[in-house]
Amino acid sequence: MSHPVRRADASDPAVVGRMLHDFNREFDEPTPSPEAMAERVAELFESGDITVLLAGEGPEGLALMRFRPSLRSRTLDCYLEELYVVPDRRGEGLGRALMESVLATAREEGAAYIDLGTAETDTAARGLYESFGFSNSEGKPDGPVNYFYEREL
Repeated sequence: MSHPVRRADASDPAVVGRMLHDFNREFDEPTPSPEAMAERVAELFESGDITVLLAGEGPEGLALMRFRPSLRSRTLDCYLEELYVVPDRRGEGLGRALMESVLATAREEGAAYIDLGTAETDTAARGLYESFGFSNSEGKPDGPVNYFYEREL
């Protein structure tokens, strides 16, 4: 089954804000209200700091990407900051459709590298990413594990 994926535009901050809020709530993460999240999304759309892809008719999924100049080459790096599919639509291929579009969009924007982070316990997301060739080990499958660290300032 094919799922439509489109690039979000200036008319979409409310739906993107709601979905990001729901995603954070699902995993008990602190989150602004859907309205505050939508306001921030609108600001980031306007400044060109985020690219968001929406999947499904509702939409029922999203991918939020950020691009930055690479230190290793004259290309861009892409950071997949969020990938979310609403719970009752998981397992239907929306995540796969989003990932295909993420990779295509990153290439179209001139990125030569993409990275992301996910929880060790999120085996469904890890399986999806690994099916697209992502690895959490350096250089080769049996190489040392890479870790993603974070902290509040």
